Amino acid sequence: MSELKERDLSEVIADIERTVNMIRPYIQADGGDVQLVDFQDGIVTVKMLGACAGCFMIDSTLTDGIQAILMDEVPEVKGVTMDTEYLMTPEYI
Repeated sequence: MSELKERDLSEVIADIERTVNMIRPYIQADGGDVQLVDFQDGIVTVKMLGACAGCFMIDSTLTDGIQAILMDEVPEVKGVTMDTEYLMTPEYI
């Protein structure tokens, strides 16, 4: 009986990037954008840009949209979180 081999991290990240790029046009249509920042321990970190930064619907977009799609498309993804460090840079204050 053969063991299932874990996918290489680079393969997982490539699938995450492909999925984010698939989602991106829908977010851009509303004036926003999404960017992959990191993937660690099953958690994808993304940066929300443009109209998404500060939008009151960002939580819904993140969980009901981005997270749901990523978890469906990439089995290794257990959740999505938003990188908020960039919001403290001068252009966002």
